[in-house]
Amino acid sequence: MKTVNSLYKADCCPTKTEFMEKAIRFYCAHLMQNKPELIEYLAPQVGTIVDGIIKGTEQRLSRAIFKLAVEVGVQTHMLAAINDIDDTTLFKLRDMVTDEVRRINGIINFESAVRYQRSEE
Repeated sequence: MKTVNSLYKADCCPTKTEFMEKAIRFYCAHLMQNKPELIEYLAPQVGTIVDGIIKGTEQRLSRAIFKLAVEVGVQTHMLAAINDIDDTTLFKLRDMVTDEVRRINGIINFESAVRYQRSEE
């Protein structure tokens, strides 16, 4: 019982009873490791692991996208501050870029954009 008392909270179990139930299921699965009933034990375990991996990846991607959005916002404000572009040109540029991003699946190439802008002059 000393071991149960010291470990059940570390295993995120709200009660000692739940901890002991998990331990019994684990031990039974260990004894049946070469039997088909093992699937009943492993399936939820694999699901829990995969959920953890997905949530971690989602958090990292969300943070990265947030940082990118901040940088794009800064660049947008800097460009707007130093350029005087009329509304018609701005709308045409937005339409052209939207079509381009769709066509190239979002892989933007700076050199291609520079060449395109220089050819328009």
